[in-house]
Amino acid sequence: MGDRRSDHVAEQTATQEPTQETPQAQERELSAPELPAQGDAIGAVVYFSSASENTSRFIHSCKLEEQGINVYRIPMRPKDPALNVDEPYILVVPTYGGGAVKKAVPVQVKKFLNGAANRAGIRGVIASGNTNFGEAFCMAGDMVAAKCKVPFMYYFELMGTQTDREKVTRGVVDFFKTHQEK
Repeated sequence: MGDRRSDHVAEQTATQEPTQETPQAQERELSAPELPAQGDAIGAVVYFSSASENTSRFIHSCKLEEQGINVYRIPMRPKDPALNVDEPYILVVPTYGGGAVKKAVPVQVKKFLNGAANRAGIRGVIASGNTNFGEAFCMAGDMVAAKCKVPFMYYFELMGTQTDREKVTRGVVDFFKTHQEK
């Protein structure tokens, strides 16, 4: 996947510092998957998509639920119920900010990851972006991977290609089959 600017990432990580959780936050209601796994779940994908729906269309076209992957969506609007996940997952994050590194990670993703219980489940990150962003192409993946100390597994442009969908589907399924957690 090429040089992912790792020296730059460590200096520019824009996610907020984790907040101290209250006892009420620890008794959180778990969210149901948007697309539940068919049969026994082997893992999960959590994704964020804006009103453009590019990332959503990509995720839906992968049909991960048919491969035993629960699919969760991070809410777009602040008034929507918070997403609470209690299983290992791979995060799929679009890159925002039009090339401005400090705005690369969507606020909704930062908020989701600021919950210690949500952050504890992340096992890897996949990013989407626009090559028009130049050096900031898929920078959100670099930033989340560095901040959460997980692998940056793959990146794709906008809605991805058929090859991207095949690689992501195969990669996610293979990852969870190889890294079974009980």
